[in-house]
Amino acid sequence: MPEPEAEPIRPLSGLPGPIRVRVPAKINLHLAVGPLRDDGFHELTTVYQAISLYDQLTAEPAPALELAVTGEGADDVPLDGSNLAARAVYALAEATGRSPNVRLTMRKGIPVAGGMAGGSADAAAALVACDALWGTGLTRDELAETAAELGSDVPFALYGGTALGTGHGEVLSPVLARTQRHWVIALADGGLSTPTVFAELDRLRGTGRPPPRTAGHDALLRALRDSESAPLAKVITNDLQPAAISLRPALRRTLAAGVESGALGGAVSGSGPTCVFLAEDREHAIRVAAGLAGLGVCRTVRTAHGPVPGARVI
Repeated sequence: MPEPEAEPIRPLSGLPGPIRVRVPAKINLHLAVGPLRDDGFHELTTVYQAISLYDQLTAEPAPALELAVTGEGADDVPLDGSNLAARAVYALAEATGRSPNVRLTMRKGIPVAGGMAGGSADAAAALVACDALWGTGLTRDELAETAAELGSDVPFALYGGTALGTGHGEVLSPVLARTQRHWVIALADGGLSTPTVFAELDRLRGTGRPPPRTAGHDALLRALRDSESAPLAKVITNDLQPAAISLRPALRRTLAAGVESGALGGAVSGSGPTCVFLAEDREHAIRVAAGLAGLGVCRTVRTAHGPVPGARVI
């Protein structure tokens, strides 16, 4: 890690540490991508849901900012200043007048570059952990202001639950979703770069045969109010799915295999290549997962439920 960019203004003054935070993955139940804006972002309308696939981050005092990563995909996580959790530490330290002298240890359970916002989740966890470690006493909304500067998905990882995201995804409105949904997660070999997937979508839209655009999110919000899952399965949409499939054609087989295994419906998660499938209940999810695992179309299969809360100290 690089040395802190500024001298400490005041020492650590919160809890003695270590502070442990658990933070969930996200899936996009609806993702509509608008044109590229002047600021380099695409205008987005999305409906997020946080699901029970978690990273755990531990923060404790250290002589300088240090990073360590364990778990699935750890070798693919950068350990320098480009790491989003490291950037979160620096941003919060600057905003609160603290020294960014913290050791972060991340245990990965969310796939790396899998379209489930694992990096954003770790950034949100770092904000929550350092707030507790330093005793800054910021509200969740105050932390979200810093989170929005770091990335589109970071504010949602703070809050969790189910939410409508606009702007480039960072402007959140909570969505009432009382019914617990059960998901089957198909994890692929390797990841996909989010900027590359957005660039491929732009390329496809510039050809003579652009991919179809998703419908509005109103139908999905209505389906979330239904206690049954079948109506929701029919309206899960993702504008990035054609681009992800263009870059990784094998995803077509994964999506077909999920339905073949009995899922109510499915889609590529975010920028992919993870695919998510909706089940009727926990037992149905286990059956779908077993069938999908037996077809050999993905690296591994997991089950999860949602919505769940965002980053929390444990």
